[in-house]
This record gives sequence, structure tokens and C-alpha cells, in this order.
Amino acid sequence: MGEFDLIERFFKRPAFRADVGIGDDCAVWSPRSGHQLAFSADMLVEGRHFLPTVNPRHLGHKSLAVNLSDLAACGATPQAFLLSLSLPRADEAWLDGFSQGLFQLSELHGCELIGGDTTQGPLNIAITIMGDTPRGQSILRSGAKAGDDLYVSGHLGDACLALEAFRGKVSLPQAVFDSARLRMECPTPRVALGQALRGIANAMADISDGLLGDLGHILKASQVGAEIDVSAVTPLMLTETLWSCPHDLALDCVLSGGDDYELVFCASPFACAQVQHAANYSGTPVTRIGRITDSQRLVLLGFDGLPMTKSFHSFDHFS
Repeated sequence: MGEFDLIERFFKRPAFRADVGIGDDCAVWSPRSGHQLAFSADMLVEGRHFLPTVNPRHLGHKSLAVNLSDLAACGATPQAFLLSLSLPRADEAWLDGFSQGLFQLSELHGCELIGGDTTQGPLNIAITIMGDTPRGQSILRSGAKAGDDLYVSGHLGDACLALEAFRGKVSLPQAVFDSARLRMECPTPRVALGQALRGIANAMADISDGLLGDLGHILKASQVGAEIDVSAVTPLMLTETLWSCPHDLALDCVLSGGDDYELVFCASPFACAQVQHAANYSGTPVTRIGRITDSQRLVLLGFDGLPMTKSFHSFDHFS
């Protein structure tokens, strides 16, 4: 099967909102009146971001999900994406599963594939995604204010726990491992919550490299600090998957583990009812975990209410 046969069979679809989609040298898109375009790109490399044993359907899902999560963090509405694939060979069974997982999620969010590229080489998946927001309503990292409440969506730590099990650092019952692995391989991008928080959240980021690391991006961009109440994070953010684990491991997974693709955001304390309404409207639980300060330091308050001395290190591709 040749390159163009591969594209025709597994990836070519009619363009619905694009002016020109797959089949020309460029896709053409007309932005909606009164909106700004939002772009993001993510690359998934075999052995670095996913294991060779991953279900191709799950990999197709995750490849798009991590990009949708970036749009969610800005409060953007997904519109279209480009897919570039480097493949060792044209494996039809793999491509069938991958494309099914990819398009199942794309259709759920109304985000259409409008172009890209394929080549032969080590397995590498790169997606560039495009969305839009009403002009001036994008949620950025730079808007956090001292006194804001700090929130996290959903649950944290399961994906990291699955990775630790793959590495042989922890032994899990099969049902627990399967649940954690599914969270790692099929994350849920919080697109609806991101959109519902427009005009409410002052700053937001998605949690791809760990809560503390991604919160740190907000703090740096906004030139503020934060206090996180570990007693609020631990019981409310952990799913049952982590309860049976040693406490230090569970805390590491929750605070610095990656691949959660939840949202960390801050909002005025006077907006707590609006935050809860956005959570209810989007069907996404949120938990208040602390507050923004003017200290330009990130402080973890332990169960005794005192600053913790233990350090946590989030994921870094080059560390």
C-alpha cells in the first residue's frame, strides 16, 4: 500500500467547515467573525510518550486528546487539525485501529482532519490543532491574581501510577492496573469545562507534565505564588486506584505525575458559585486546592498546616 492509498483509505474525509480540506497542497480555513484562532501542536514519540504495546485505537484517541486539552486550557472551541505520521511500515490493522480511535474523538468534539503528511520512519505522531475563542476571551496563563482560589478538575495520579507499574516500581491488582492504564492511554480532554470557564477563570493550564510543574507555568507568567493545601488534594483528588499505594508514592503521582490532562485554574473567591456552575454544566468535578499569593513562591502546606520540606519534580523532556 502506497502513501496516497494509505491517506485515501484511512484518513481522507469530506471537508465540512474547511473551505479546502485534504487533497490539495494546503488546507484553507475562514475564521468565524468576531473570533480569534487558537493553535497548538503536540508530538508523540514511541518509547518516549507511549509504549510499543499500546492499543492503536487508544493511541489514536490520545494523540488527539492531548491537543484538545491544550485548546481546553485556553477555553477554545476545537475546529480542525493536521496530522503528520511517521510509520515504520504501512500496517493496515494498526492504521485501522489508530484511525478509528482518532476519528471517534474528533467527531465527539466536531474537530475535523483537514491535512497533514505521512512518511516512513520511526513511529512518531505529530498533530497541529486549531480552535477559536470569542475575541478577547482566551484564558491565558498570565492572568492569575493574588487572592484567587486555585482549582483542579477531575482526578490526578492514575496515569503516573500506571507508568510506575510498567516500570516495575509498584505491583498492582489487575483490575487496578487496567483502570490506571486506561486513564494513561485514553485521557479525557476537559474541553467543555474550558469553554464554560471563559469569563470566570483568570488563568488556566492543562496538566500534562504534573500539577506542580504546570501550575508553575501559570505562576511564572503571572508573577505570583501559590499555596496548595495537601490535605485538600490528597483525599479529594485520588481515585480508589491510588488508595492502596504507599502514601509517598501516591503523593508523588498526584503532585508531580504527568499525563493527567486535567485543568489547573484560578478564579476570584467571589466567583466560587460560577465555578461550580461551570463544573456542573460541563459534567466535570472540580476541587479547590489552595490559593494564589503575591509571594512568587509555591508552598505546599502539609496535613499539619505547615510548609512541607519534601521536594517534587515534574516531568521534563530534557532533564
